[in-house]
Amino acid sequence: MSADLLRTLAPQVLGAVVRRFGHFDTAEDAVQEALLAATRQWPVDGVPDDPRAWLITVAARRLTDLLRSEAARRRREEADARLVVAPGPVVDADDTLVLLFLCCHPALSPASQIALTLRAVGGLTTAEIARAFLVPESTMTRRITRAKRAVAGQSFGMPADAGRLDAVLHVLYLVFNEGYAATAGPHLQRAELAAEAIRLSRVVHRLLPDDAEVAGLLALMLLTDARRPARTAPDGSPVPMAEQDRALWDADRIAEGVRLVSAALPRGPVGPYQLQAAIAAVHDEAPDAASTDWPQIIELYGVLLRVTDTPLVRLNRAVAVSMVDGPRAGLALVDGLPLDDDHRLHAVRAHLLETAGEADGARAAYLRAARLTPSLPQQRYLHGRAARL
Repeated sequence: MSADLLRTLAPQVLGAVVRRFGHFDTAEDAVQEALLAATRQWPVDGVPDDPRAWLITVAARRLTDLLRSEAARRRREEADARLVVAPGPVVDADDTLVLLFLCCHPALSPASQIALTLRAVGGLTTAEIARAFLVPESTMTRRITRAKRAVAGQSFGMPADAGRLDAVLHVLYLVFNEGYAATAGPHLQRAELAAEAIRLSRVVHRLLPDDAEVAGLLALMLLTDARRPARTAPDGSPVPMAEQDRALWDADRIAEGVRLVSAALPRGPVGPYQLQAAIAAVHDEAPDAASTDWPQIIELYGVLLRVTDTPLVRLNRAVAVSMVDGPRAGLALVDGLPLDDDHRLHAVRAHLLETAGEADGARAAYLRAARLTPSLPQQRYLHGRAARL
């Protein structure tokens, strides 16, 4: 029996049970018990011909038992009056996708959307999610419980609001970013989070193969994650892209990412994930740092600014401009950006000042960046750059 099979089926089964009965919180408990029963019975009796149907049947029976129990009645005095929730019209979409939409409901905060998505769709335990985000397990338990309660009364179906897909993609983007570049803690990367974001993005792409932004987000993740093996030094500190050993980059992921974004861009309209993926592809296809097509990257950032004009996009464009027109041109674009409390602004400014020969200013900027970042590897790296000056 494959653990991957159960992990793939789990959100489908949960979605089907929630669609039929509602009671998100208790339904998840029932599905977990069904999965546990599968791990015990299938190795002995063999995998059923329709494992999804088997899990749904067992989970539904267990849910019925839970809802009939005295404890469940006390917790749900009003809800028990309507044991079976009207499922509404049949939807062709995979229940996994509908479950993703439910987990990213606008009634939830981004932090709760992320936690509930990783728990209900990703299949991570509460302890695993808590460790990934460096919070106590009890805190994460309360966060997930509140999120389940908040969406318990919501209808289970494909939302008509197209913006809800944007919320799903944004949550997956945030999960990936936290995995690729951890915002805090002792490690630069949390590979399990990045891998889970990629896995879930593949699920969404499989269910929505014609959506260009879904393809763009998956491409962006693959093209970015391809560099992961070369991103850290032996001591765990970050290695800038220009100094990375590109022979360590994952050529298969780069090829897949390039194929995805190349197919998505002509379909239009062009969105921010496609453009970021295109920029990542230009980086990844350069055989070395000196061969990077910086003018093309500047053009792509210009288009991205027209789609989403944010200080971070402007900061990244300033770096690209400095590679073409020199560090002074980059500094002119960096100064005045409303990112004074963001370590990335000061790290970029420090690099540009160092390149321009202003050692004292660069050292001060590196130290300020180090004070602002909660990431220990980033702190070590920035302190090391300052010490060299």
